[in-house]
Amino acid sequence: MICPRSISEEGIDAFPAELVKFSPASSNPVFEGSGKGHWDEHIRERGWILRDGDSWKMWYTGFEGGGGNDGPNLKLGYATSTDGLQWTRHPDNPIYDEMWVEDMMVIKHKDVFYMFAEGKGDIAQLLTSTDGLHWTNLGPMDIRLTNGEPISDGPRGTPAAWIEGGTWYLFYERRDLGIWLATSNDTKVWTNVSDDPVIKLGPEKYDDRQVACNQIVKYQGRYYANYHGSGHENPHLWSTNVATSEDLIHWTKYSGNPLFPTKDNKSSGILVHDGTQYRFYTMHDRVIVHFPAVETSP
Repeated sequence: MICPRSISEEGIDAFPAELVKFSPASSNPVFEGSGKGHWDEHIRERGWILRDGDSWKMWYTGFEGGGGNDGPNLKLGYATSTDGLQWTRHPDNPIYDEMWVEDMMVIKHKDVFYMFAEGKGDIAQLLTSTDGLHWTNLGPMDIRLTNGEPISDGPRGTPAAWIEGGTWYLFYERRDLGIWLATSNDTKVWTNVSDDPVIKLGPEKYDDRQVACNQIVKYQGRYYANYHGSGHENPHLWSTNVATSEDLIHWTKYSGNPLFPTKDNKSSGILVHDGTQYRFYTMHDRVIVHFPAVETSP
């Protein structure tokens, strides 16, 4: 069993201000659903923003009506920007509608875009692309227990990937009841590092009901997981949180969680470096950008 370290062992210095102290910009929201009569009337859950050279790319899930597992197909949209603030939807949107796609994140590795996303039923899927527009679905991800046997049937969603030293790391949730970690050398078969979650529920009220990992960032030799959670006091309000680790296995939650007031219901948060500093974007159900609190927001 994996035993997380205590906050006192890590100390508050493990959470530098540039990763945890943010204020919303006055220009928000910087992106949202197109409204009634459009395929992307609403946007849903985690989208992804990638700064690729001088270009900013955003992938997002759009839907009409109420959405949900019994609603219309969730389709993949794409938008670009020169500054991460003003976004232009692609004229061929939706760029992918062959299957249900939501809650995605993207890694560009050796000129290939890898999209880790949820399909219908919260089943993790892997898609690839050479241009970020045309995607090939490689199917449900094959996740195994530590003994090599397939994990049990049921949801395995909100996939968040990291690659380092030739090893791929996959963080995923099961019914939002914890965050598990699996690794792979080829992205075809993933094996749990432990059959227990590496990030568990609670013990604080802001995430004692549900948790899901959005992103892994490495900064000054440490790893940071940006994740969202909800608590039993109001399960419909999501919080944005961060935890840190030295090895991707043992995680310590930030004592200042949640990063934003729970009443704001901000989730699916990711850090994006703009070439000078980190910005923090929350993406459900509007894209809100936050700039470092020590700086003056535009």
